[in-house]
Amino acid sequence: MQLTKAWEACKAEKRIEGFSPHTLNAYRLQANLLVRHFQDIKPQSVTTQGIKDYLALSSEGLKPSSLAHRVRFIRSFFRWLYEEGHITTNPAAKITEPKVGKRIPKFLTEREIEHLREGCHPPMEKALFEFMFSTGCRIGEIVSLDKDCINVGNRSAIVRGKGDKEREVYLIADVIFG
Repeated sequence: MQLTKAWEACKAEKRIEGFSPHTLNAYRLQANLLVRHFQDIKPQSVTTQGIKDYLALSSEGLKPSSLAHRVRFIRSFFRWLYEEGHITTNPAAKITEPKVGKRIPKFLTEREIEHLREGCHPPMEKALFEFMFSTGCRIGEIVSLDKDCINVGNRSAIVRGKGDKEREVYLIADVIFG
């Protein structure tokens, strides 16, 4: 089995395990880069030093977080190959992720928030903005929100976030409820 076929089998299993389409797409990009570097050889031929060389060559210009993502993919892929019996030793077992500093979240000033509010003209636009602002929901969470999940009585909603996790959010804006 070559790297390309191994990746296809791994991807199919990850899909069954419930990995999101976004994660699978990001992994597909990493798999393509890996295959391009190693020329679609048999996974058994990949060595720890080969992986280190690949990471050294491909890390130029990457942020530490992007390199860490690449390392996580490689470790996950080769762990899967090892656990499925496609390789006898895992060459990525001792590859470590680079240190990634904590990012300080960016936030809007009160003035910027007011400018955004003023830019909302139709009532629906205004309601969506206030919903996002008061709950902290992502756009994707709002788009997939079912109207049956909104409890007008206690001004809350159940949203489904990343990893298919549900959480309750509370609405504080009067513009939503009129």
